[in-house]
Amino acid sequence: MARNAARGRSGSDRASLYQEITDKLIAELEAGRLPWVQPWGSRGVAAPLSMPKNAATGRAYSGINVLILWGAVVARGFCCQSWLTFRQALALGGNVRKGERGTTVVYADRFVPDDEKQRARETGEEAQAIPFLKRFTVFSTDQCEGLPDDLVTAPPPVPDGLILPEVEALIRASGADLRLGGDKAFYSPALDYIQVPRPEAYFEPVNWHRTALHELGHWTGHGSRLARDMTGGFGSKKYAQEELVAEMTAAFCCATLGIVPTVRHVDYIGSWLEVLREDNRAVVRAASAASKAADFLLAFRPGAEASHTHDVDLERVAA
Repeated sequence: MARNAARGRSGSDRASLYQEITDKLIAELEAGRLPWVQPWGSRGVAAPLSMPKNAATGRAYSGINVLILWGAVVARGFCCQSWLTFRQALALGGNVRKGERGTTVVYADRFVPDDEKQRARETGEEAQAIPFLKRFTVFSTDQCEGLPDDLVTAPPPVPDGLILPEVEALIRASGADLRLGGDKAFYSPALDYIQVPRPEAYFEPVNWHRTALHELGHWTGHGSRLARDMTGGFGSKKYAQEELVAEMTAAFCCATLGIVPTVRHVDYIGSWLEVLREDNRAVVRAASAASKAADFLLAFRPGAEASHTHDVDLERVAA
């Protein structure tokens, strides 16, 4: 009974994991991408063409893990093909940065349960091994800090001219934790950092500035800064209101800095319309909040006088 139950559980776990992997590959194919032909050298892909390997052991990954890790490199903009487990990073004197999300890989092997060994001894038959598929989590060395220098791959510099000097200087002066890479732009209120794809990933690099300033708009709303209500979940009215504030903030900053991005895609327009139709004061509140956010950000420009309009201690924030 125990033998059959163990096999049943093992078979169920394997089936679930096989399905997860298969579903991801189907999604890639339906999007017109071949997971085994990665677009090395294309926009936003910084890593060199090579097989993924474990940075601690030097062992190359194989089989389905190659496709899984290649996909993670492309989707998240990593600049290397080296990976570590959480414990390996610690053993090497470093650590995984707080808030980083790992990538699930798999390990296939076979084992003989104790009850099967006992049965084989009693019957004289050969013990039957049970195949198993185990999942574990690895992190790109890009997601770690404190590692030995020979394990760290510096991201390639952004080509000259793709980030305007005045915007780069503003970001540096603000002290915002802005990370380049991946295929999504977002601000994490809980961990207080911004992720924005590299400028090369944009068909029109000028749009990188609007995106970065949009996420910086969200960043201003943190409790230690302008303390806006950022508790709304995706799809909620609060979420749509905050998105409207961030979008106006980016527009105000772009206008002040002389940046002319193209029109934003219509991904949020529906939710904005819903908010505006239900509350005729929403746009006034959003514009007011956006002005405060833009003033807050633009005060970080080199040579700009710190604004005390909103009673914000800029030196404390930038520290």
